[in-house]
Amino acid sequence: MSRLKILIVDDESYILSILTRKFEQLGYVTVSATDGEEGYAAACTDLPDLVITDLQMPGVSGLEMAARLRANPATRHLPLLMLTSRGHRLSTAELMQTNVQCVLSKPFSTRELVAKVSELTRAGARQTTAGDEPPRHSGGL
Repeated sequence: MSRLKILIVDDESYILSILTRKFEQLGYVTVSATDGEEGYAAACTDLPDLVITDLQMPGVSGLEMAARLRANPATRHLPLLMLTSRGHRLSTAELMQTNVQCVLSKPFSTRELVAKVSELTRAGARQTTAGDEPPRHSGGL
């Protein structure tokens, strides 16, 4: 069985380092990027099973990257987990243009993040096996 691949996109190097180390310890393959433009290119090239992205980054934001991934037929199925600054809210209209499945506020619990990643990758595997598209976010984040 192949290992699941996670793309981690964040402009804060310590977040990239912590998440990369944690998910590799758990047996995932990781790819990292430091902004939305680099993240979009990596997603198109590496086709990860899940993307974890920060919302606020210089240049292309996580939300813009998520919308571009959703618009691209090759990456539209990729589930995203978005990290935001505490108190930053995303509207349902913004999320409807993406495949963001979960939003967590920084600072976040590593345990909660790992549980959400596990949940989303299991759901994605079930959807792929069933031949359906992954579930769309229904709002409420």
